[in-house]
Amino acid sequence: MIIYMCNLLNIEKDPIRVLITGAAGNIGYSIAPMIARGTMLGPDQPMILHLLDIEPASKSLEAVKMELQDSAFPLLKDVVATTNVVEACKDVNIAILIGGFARKEGMERKDVMSKNAVIYKAQASALERYASEDCKVLVVANPANTNALILKEFAPSIPEENITCLTRLDHNRAQALLAEKLSVPVTSVKNVIVWGNHSSTQYPDTNHATVSTKTGDRPVKELVSDQNWLKNEFITQVQQRGAAIISARKQSSALSAASAACDHIHDWFLGTPKGNWVSMGVCSDGSYGIPPGLVYSFPVICEKGNWKIVQGLNIDGFSREKMDDSAKELAEEKTLAYSCLDV
Repeated sequence: MIIYMCNLLNIEKDPIRVLITGAAGNIGYSIAPMIARGTMLGPDQPMILHLLDIEPASKSLEAVKMELQDSAFPLLKDVVATTNVVEACKDVNIAILIGGFARKEGMERKDVMSKNAVIYKAQASALERYASEDCKVLVVANPANTNALILKEFAPSIPEENITCLTRLDHNRAQALLAEKLSVPVTSVKNVIVWGNHSSTQYPDTNHATVSTKTGDRPVKELVSDQNWLKNEFITQVQQRGAAIISARKQSSALSAASAACDHIHDWFLGTPKGNWVSMGVCSDGSYGIPPGLVYSFPVICEKGNWKIVQGLNIDGFSREKMDDSAKELAEEKTLAYSCLDV
């Protein structure tokens, strides 16, 4: 009888609608089953996946839908696979924007920016009109920070705190590299920070990072004896990791990007562990001297579906210069994007 009554009280949650753009691509193909299995939203949260891609990818998109169905994921209640942006955005609660125009050989930065500016202006308009009013957005496609900025500009009814971009991949890379250097489990490294742009100007900061040991948490800077490595090779390796993967794989990061996107949404919705922070690209409020309005990566803590920038961290001169360099690049990207859109 007790078991029966407990089962009666175990009422299933309403499904959350999750949009994945560029769903037929490598990252989309990697992230869809992760979400469907519960990695992103937890083991008891049903979902309906909305898969969007362009018309030339429609057959591949349909194949992704068939594979999701064939996997018989218990949490997956339905799959909407479409090339229609209105149908894709209808009533979605979470939008993971992976689709975008990738830079090709011989293209100038402005060419890539202009194409993505148009794409993200259109997607912003669709989300503005058709998404759920509480929709939370994660931009993955590069230039991620500036694509998120465009989205914020052209979807004014979506609260700016609901528009974010992915720097968790860089955060995870930094955490993993430190764990490898120190020969410790990756879970024992916490509170690294990625400041700024998801680009080669990003600044992976270890000044506040710690490692859990048998005697308590110890600063990374105490455990890594080679300070020159921390200030040079470590930073460069994190900044250039994506390029290294492209060189080795002849394609950009897919599995790790999908995993990081799941981590980003998971912590945003379900909260960060006490005493831990993570890196997210969010709209600057002026914290740490970063110009308000830029979408910039900060250390944040999350609780009950909200994020908050960690305050009061000491910023040394080396960090200040690196942080400002990335902010300068983002301001230049903003000007370039707006010129493409005649804003």
